Amino acid sequence: MATVLNPKKPVAVNPLKQSQPLGAALAFLGLKGMMPLFHGSQGCTAFAKVMLVRHFREAIPLSTTAMTEVTTILGGEDNIQTAILTLLEKAKPEIIGLCTTGLTETRGDDMEGIIKQIKKRHESINELPLVYVSTPDFKGALQDGYAAAIEGIVGQIPEKGETQKDQVTILVSSAFAPGDVEEIKEIVTAFGLKAIAIPDLSQSLDGHLTDGDFSAVTTGGTSVADLKSVGASAFTLAIGESMRGAAEILQQRFGTEYQVFTRLTGLKVVDDFLVKLSQLSGQPVPQKYRYQRGQLQDAMLDTHFYFGRKKVSLGLEPDLLYSTSCFLQEMGAEIQAAITTTQSPLLAEIPVESVTIGDLEDLENLAVGSDLLITNSQGKRVSKKLGIPLYRQGLPIYDRLGNGHFASVGYRGTKEVLFRIGNILLEEEETKPQH
Repeated sequence: MATVLNPKKPVAVNPLKQSQPLGAALAFLGLKGMMPLFHGSQGCTAFAKVMLVRHFREAIPLSTTAMTEVTTILGGEDNIQTAILTLLEKAKPEIIGLCTTGLTETRGDDMEGIIKQIKKRHESINELPLVYVSTPDFKGALQDGYAAAIEGIVGQIPEKGETQKDQVTILVSSAFAPGDVEEIKEIVTAFGLKAIAIPDLSQSLDGHLTDGDFSAVTTGGTSVADLKSVGASAFTLAIGESMRGAAEILQQRFGTEYQVFTRLTGLKVVDDFLVKLSQLSGQPVPQKYRYQRGQLQDAMLDTHFYFGRKKVSLGLEPDLLYSTSCFLQEMGAEIQAAITTTQSPLLAEIPVESVTIGDLEDLENLAVGSDLLITNSQGKRVSKKLGIPLYRQGLPIYDRLGNGHFASVGYRGTKEVLFRIGNILLEEEETKPQH
């Protein structure tokens, strides 16, 4: 059982974590016709937008209430009202996700009261689905903001309906890329089940080109109609520990049973996932997944020579850190250092003596002598300084292409991860001086 360390450093050096509003925006971008709206200064929104554009290389819809020095002191109710009315007129969103920032959270705006007053004054706003979520960026991290947004969505939008036995809700953690969501949906639907993914980044940030005119809002993702029908789902599949809270909300509201799968990278965890889908659908596991399982077993046999006894240091968000660490240990690697961004029940279960909630300076200090670093593109300087190869994972990754397409889940995705990391270790093995 790992000990969780939280050093009281006066300043973050080469920060690892991203803010809660950025995480909430990422979650909202998986909904169709969505316009995320940050209640704060223009700089807060600009930073998040640049980060997401650099990572996905896609057009990112993101708006702001544009708080100034004066409105920060006097109150931002008029700014929220003006921003929403302007969006309704120009962008015509189907749904708006309203996130707070450190500026407005510090001031202490009564957001729920403000929204109620605005809806009373404007019928057009009252008819529009508007999800509010509190995301102060002076605490927590991307995973916290993402989870809060999903909890806000399932707590406010779904409606009670007659249970559909073949419909399941999939709550997808921030640890999973659009390619992962696509793979998960494909696996679930192969059992004859209807899958509603929240959020569905595979339809909004997967790099597709749309026909027709430019859209100011997201062109794909989970529709409002599908969100409303979630109350009729027969079961909830929560993928990632951070999705447990949202699954519990659906259980409380609609009595929907759920199961949390903390990861879907690895042989046994995918086996367990397919067994559950077989139980839910009453269908046997499709032959193509039996074949893919054999391919993964062969890949594990081919690559385990290069993973065995290798020391790996990681700097990732909690869900992703847990998934990657456990998988590497199963392949025979040793976790030398684990750095993360925020608290999570999973941290104590990571196969390492201690987990540090810190920054990339902590990773640099603890990773000396490692064979591999795993973190986002910000770890490139650490990699170069220590002379240790870097496998890029997490957000942001701005010096590699295709971040919206890679899959690391299921038998097929696990095999891809094996080969990508295995090739780095193989190349490093070949370049070592021979004695």
